[in-house]
Amino acid sequence: MDFDENNGSTVIKRNTEYKPNKNWRNLLIGRPLSTADAPHQTIGKLLGLAVFSSDAMSSVAYAPQEMLLILAAAGVASFHISIPLAMAICGLLIILTLSYEQTIHAYPSGGGAYIVARDNLGELPAQTAAAALLTDYILTVSVSISSGVAQLVSAFPALITYKVWIAVALVFFVMLINLRGVKESGITFAIPTYFFIIMMYVTIVIGLIRVISGTLHPVVGAPQDILMLNETLQPITLFLILKAFSSGTTALTGVEAISNGITAFKEPRSKNAGRTLIIMAVILGSMMLGITYLAHMVGATPSEEETVISQIARTVFDNRGVFYLGTIAATMVILVMAANTAFADFPRLSAIAATDGFLPRQFTYRGSRLVYSRGIVALAIVASILIIVTQASVSRLIPLYAIGVFLSFTLSQTGMARRWWKSGKLGLEESKVERGSTLKFDKGWKFKMFVNSLGALVTGMVMMVFAITKFKDGAWFVVVLTPILVFTFSSIHRHYMKVAADLTLDNYVAPNRIVRQRVIMPIGGVHKSTLAALRYAKTLSDDITAVHVSTDPIETKKVQEKWDLWGDGYRLVVLDSPYRLFVEPLLEYIEELDESKAPNEIISIVVPQFIPKHIWNIWLHTNTADTLRRVLLYRKDIVIMEVPYQVD
Repeated sequence: MDFDENNGSTVIKRNTEYKPNKNWRNLLIGRPLSTADAPHQTIGKLLGLAVFSSDAMSSVAYAPQEMLLILAAAGVASFHISIPLAMAICGLLIILTLSYEQTIHAYPSGGGAYIVARDNLGELPAQTAAAALLTDYILTVSVSISSGVAQLVSAFPALITYKVWIAVALVFFVMLINLRGVKESGITFAIPTYFFIIMMYVTIVIGLIRVISGTLHPVVGAPQDILMLNETLQPITLFLILKAFSSGTTALTGVEAISNGITAFKEPRSKNAGRTLIIMAVILGSMMLGITYLAHMVGATPSEEETVISQIARTVFDNRGVFYLGTIAATMVILVMAANTAFADFPRLSAIAATDGFLPRQFTYRGSRLVYSRGIVALAIVASILIIVTQASVSRLIPLYAIGVFLSFTLSQTGMARRWWKSGKLGLEESKVERGSTLKFDKGWKFKMFVNSLGALVTGMVMMVFAITKFKDGAWFVVVLTPILVFTFSSIHRHYMKVAADLTLDNYVAPNRIVRQRVIMPIGGVHKSTLAALRYAKTLSDDITAVHVSTDPIETKKVQEKWDLWGDGYRLVVLDSPYRLFVEPLLEYIEELDESKAPNEIISIVVPQFIPKHIWNIWLHTNTADTLRRVLLYRKDIVIMEVPYQVD
C-alpha cells in the first residue's frame, strides 16, 4: 500500500496483487494482458499493411467483376470501357491517398473522418460520418466474407448449398482471432495477405507476358448464367457508364482504414501509418489496372457461378492446376481476411464515439486482451445477420456498400479543407488546441486545402452518382439508415448529457443529514435466513418492521408464533392478501409509508435471501429481492438491500 501520511489527503493508493484465473477463455483468446502491456501490442508497417490494408487490396477481387456486371447490360462489346474506368478509379485513388496522408499527420491520434468532421464541421457532420463508417465496416465484413465464399464455391461448386453457413462461420472465426489482440491478429493475417499479393502479381505478370507474346487466348467455357442473358441490350449511355464507375469504386473501400487506426502503429505513428498508406495505394492501384486489363483480354464474363478472378487464373495458367488453386485460395483467404480491417477499425471508432457520448459507454471498455471486445462481438453479430438475410450474395450487398464509404470520404476531405483554411488564418507562431489535435500555421495550407477540396468535390460526386444509380438496387436502404443512426446517436447523447447535468456537483447544495431510517423486512417465514437479515437490520436502525403477506391462514399463524419467539420484540405487520398476491400488497404498504415519511427520512428494505449451493437451483426459488429491486429502483429515498444466507 502506497500512502504518504504527510500529504494531507484522505486518498490511499493500494496496489492489488490479484491476477485473473485461468479459464476456458484463455484457450480461445489467450492470457489476459495488463494495461502496462499496451505499448507492446503496437505494430509496424509490415503487420500494419496486413491489418489495415487487406480490405482495400481484397476489393480488386470483386470491384472489376461488379463493373463488368453493369456493362453487361450493353453487351460484351461494352467491356472495353472497363479499362478507362479503372484508370479513372486509380486517379481517384491518388487524390484520396494524398488527402488521407495529410489527415494522418494532422490527426496522429486517429479517428479518421469522425474526428476530422467533429473538430472542423460540428457534431451533426461527425455523427453522420460515424454512421457512414460504422455501416461501411459492417458491410465490409459481409461483402468480403461473402465474396471469399464465392471464390471457394467457384472452385468447389458442390459447396454452394452451404455458402451462407460457411460465411457465418468465417465471420466468427475472424472475430475470435481479433479478440486475441491487434498484434496477434496482425501476425495471423500477415502470411495470407502477402501470399495474396504474390499470387496476384504472379498472375498479372504471367498474363501480361502472354499478352505480349500473343499466347493468351480467350477464356474457355465462359459462364452464361442469368446475369448475362439479357434479351434486350441497353445502349451505352452516360448513366450506364456512371453506374459501372460507381460499382468499380468499391475498390477504394478501406483506403481510410489506416487513418482510423493510427494508434495501433509503433512510434513514430504518423510516419509509419503514412508510409503504409502509400504502399497500400501502389499495390491496390497496380492490381486494379492489371486485373481489369486481363479480364478484358481473356473475355471474362461476370457470373455467380464463376468469378472473374477464377476465369483469369485458369486462362493464364491454362488449367486448374497448382497455380490456379493457389490464386483462388489466396483470393478467398484475403477476402476473408479483409473483414479484419473492419474488425480493427469498427471497435476503435465505436470507442471514440462512445467516449463522446454518441454510443453506449460499454463500447469504451477494453477486454482482457486490450481490444474493444464489445465492439468486435457486436460487429460479428450484425454482419452475420446481414449475410443470412442476403443469402451471402455479393451482388445484393454491393449496392449497399459504397455510399457510406464515399460519404465519409466527402466529410473527411471537407473537414480537412476547412482545417487548412483555419490554419492559414493563424499567425506564424500561433497555435490552437482542438479536441483531436493542435492546430498550427502551415505555410503550405493553400495547396493542402486545394488537394482536400478537390478530394471532397470528387468523392461527393461519386457518392451522388452511386446513390442515384444504385438507389433502386438497394442503396435506398443506406440512404434511409444513415439518418436513423444519426437520430439514434443524438438520442443517446441527449440522455448522457441529461444524466451528467443531473449528477453534476456544480452549484450543488448538500441536503441535511438523514435523521431517521425506517427498516422494512419482508419475510415469507421465520428461519435462519430471516434471523440473519434481522441481525443486519439491527445495525441500521431500531425502527424495524417485519412484513408478512398472508395468503394461507395456517402458514401465517405459524409465522406469527415463530416471530413471537425469535423476533426480539420487533413488530410484525401481517398484510392479508385475499387474491393470493405477494408483491402488490407489499408495494401498497411501502407506498403508504413513503407518502407519510417526514423530511430527511429514508426507508430501507432489507430482504432475506438464501443462496442454494448449486447455481441451477436458484430457479427453484422466488428471488423476492430481484422482484422488489426491479419495481422500487425508480422510487426516490428507498434503499433495497439483500442479506444472503448460503445454504449448504
